[in-house]
Amino acid sequence: MKKKIDYTQLAGTLFIPATHKDLDAVILGMKYPNLKSVLIDLEDSVDDVELSMKNLQQLLNYLEKKIPLVFIRPRDATSLKNILDLKHIQRVDGFILPKFTLSNADAYLTLLKDKDFSFMPSIEGSELFDPSKLIELKDILLPYKEKIILIRYGLEDMLRQLGMRRRCDESIFDFASTSVVLGNLIATFKGAGFAISGGVYPYFRDDAGFIKDVKKEMREGLFSKTIIHPNQITVLNELYKVSEREFDEALAICFASDAVFGVDGKMVEKTTMTPHSLEVIKRALVYGLR
Repeated sequence: MKKKIDYTQLAGTLFIPATHKDLDAVILGMKYPNLKSVLIDLEDSVDDVELSMKNLQQLLNYLEKKIPLVFIRPRDATSLKNILDLKHIQRVDGFILPKFTLSNADAYLTLLKDKDFSFMPSIEGSELFDPSKLIELKDILLPYKEKIILIRYGLEDMLRQLGMRRRCDESIFDFASTSVVLGNLIATFKGAGFAISGGVYPYFRDDAGFIKDVKKEMREGLFSKTIIHPNQITVLNELYKVSEREFDEALAICFASDAVFGVDGKMVEKTTMTPHSLEVIKRALVYGLR
């Protein structure tokens, strides 16, 4: 049985097509040694499926390094079935399930039910806009909770379906419609104990906008995100560090003997604030203090 992967271990998940010339160097940790997780894409970024599968098999033949964590995004459930048949597929950590819907959930989950892989469903379609369908998806996924690292969502897919586009200085939370959609997703899945990732930030030459985007997501309880450029790796790892003040407060809450007490002039209830404090401590253990 593989050790369960906690969502705090992911940081930025670098997106790389299975046909990329530097695939091996990235996956084996040689090109970006501070990268914590990587996504090998066989879906939208790939036209030559046969070459993708060939590259993937060659990589699997000698994949041993455990950092970064390695995930694969198949095209669909049929593609996932073919990938699961590859020799040494157990050497990857898991899968991202694209366009996860009520109509294909059973096909995906049946394939992974008895497999020792972690996975992350990516909700990208009309279910995003229907709270009742989100609840249905949540109920379908609850029996697989121990295998699911976090829930992902298609930010650009959401904007496309709404006929919208954002500028680099705008957050998904700045718009009435998208903030409601994302608020429903967060309430549905985080309320059931699932973690949720942040959305892709599409401007890879704008560090200031990227930093603002990540900080906004963290305030909303989102963590990790697919990144599209290696420049974003170090920035994100730094943002996920914990301040000494946050860390000391989290320790005080977790080890407190009183049910209610004061920290830095504010009231603290041990029972209600311990879950968040444990998350802060986990982040500190992975990313360190700043």
